[in-house]
Amino acid sequence: MNRREFIAGLGSAAAWPVVARGQKQGQTARVGILNYFDDRYPLVTEFAESLRGLGYIQGQNLTIIHRWASGRLDSLPTLAAELVASKIDVMIAFGPATWAAKRATTTIPIITTFSGDPVGVGLVSNLAHPGGNITGFSYMSTDLASKRVELLSEFHGSHSRFAALYNPGEPVTKLELEQTETAARALGLTLQAVPVTQTAELESAFSTAVGERAGGVIVFTHGFAEFYKRNIIEAAARRMPAVYGWRDFVVEGGLMSYGPNLQQMVRTAASYVDRIIRGEKPGDLPIQQPDRLDLVINLKTAKALGLTIPDSILARADEVIE
Repeated sequence: MNRREFIAGLGSAAAWPVVARGQKQGQTARVGILNYFDDRYPLVTEFAESLRGLGYIQGQNLTIIHRWASGRLDSLPTLAAELVASKIDVMIAFGPATWAAKRATTTIPIITTFSGDPVGVGLVSNLAHPGGNITGFSYMSTDLASKRVELLSEFHGSHSRFAALYNPGEPVTKLELEQTETAARALGLTLQAVPVTQTAELESAFSTAVGERAGGVIVFTHGFAEFYKRNIIEAAARRMPAVYGWRDFVVEGGLMSYGPNLQQMVRTAASYVDRIIRGEKPGDLPIQQPDRLDLVINLKTAKALGLTIPDSILARADEVIE
């Protein structure tokens, strides 16, 4: 179990005001971070830097208390309870940590950065007015399921069977799998569900997909896939085309992604922390969805797989990595 006060090494604080907007002199905001990933997770650093940009300086008017699970879902409830006991003013939960945060408190404001459908999985009842103590950001993975099926089908049109790689231990994947299966049926395709709960299962999972003639794989980009990104990218790149939810996967060697800019959404999450500290209620702040979705393609990976990206897809790409 990991415990420490998270000190963000963000350079000199002298350039920033000591008192953040709306804070009283001498008041310190206590912000808890509940993190499914590890202590080096880049989005945590992005979030801390964004707070600094709003005038919150660690050790002056800000204390950040960071708890991370290093990919262990079962440790999140204990870590969430620790944050609640630390008497934080607001909590931000990354990925699957959302569920532990929700169960840990009904009074401390929670901001989620969340892949799935917040209403569909019962996190909140309404996007515009979530009510209660939870607000945040949805990466719309469930909503984008059909688009990712279409992309993979267009890319590899000679195939009628594709695979979906997911961790059934993450609650959001059930609804996403249903949406992906519906989209596949509408296109006359067969979707092969490939559940994986640990990295040791990846090799056999991909081998099974290849053996059953899957033409490609849709990787559900939630906590498991993000934490074991490198393992999944390498396993897929040796065998079949894969489409992911986030650009980072393609930068690190994945073939194709379609989804939001996570860094931008995390920066906006910092502004929600600021608004809550200044007195706004989380239930009055809408769950935000991305206002831009990017298609990113890695030509080097396509070449390694012996594949040619169709012109129809290249023409729509927002970024091509050579």
